[in-house]
Amino acid sequence: MLGLAMGMSSLLRGAVVMAGAASLVACATPKYAIGYGGQADGAPRPPSSPPATAKRGGTWKPYQVGGRWYVPQEQPNYNEVGLASWYGGHHQGRPTANGERFDKDMVSAAHKTLPLPSVVEVTNLDNGRKIQVRVNDRGPFVDGRIIDLSQEAARRLGFEGRGLARVRVRYVGEAGVRTATIQARYE
Repeated sequence: MLGLAMGMSSLLRGAVVMAGAASLVACATPKYAIGYGGQADGAPRPPSSPPATAKRGGTWKPYQVGGRWYVPQEQPNYNEVGLASWYGGHHQGRPTANGERFDKDMVSAAHKTLPLPSVVEVTNLDNGRKIQVRVNDRGPFVDGRIIDLSQEAARRLGFEGRGLARVRVRYVGEAGVRTATIQARYE
């Protein structure tokens, strides 16, 4: 009887250790990874259907990150002032939301709702530098930021060393799928 009780105790202890380990792994696993088409992979889905969008399929599908829905759409009059940030090496070579490979040394950007791919004009309001950038990714998912630029785009706009800049982002139009990059244009 004592042997059975000790065996049960060991089994219970093992189950507790396994449950604790599973809990730690769940905490370390990112909840939302933006996959092809801007859809948040693994994001919890509400019981109702996602918000409607003008164009179904591809990179225009509504997606959810952190419990918040984003609805990509054509925005011909998009012209917004806010904060830009940049991302670089830790994303190098990973797929962007539209399936391209991220290259920190190319001029590109991430936006929450503009069509993928598209072109925007970004003006650094602190120094007047202006470039056109290809939007091929989703983000930034940080409150108060309106665009996330590649490291090269931030360098050309003159804020790579600071990390953030006050910018104006103006939608230029959809980019062709075959358009690999947009050359920076200074004005």
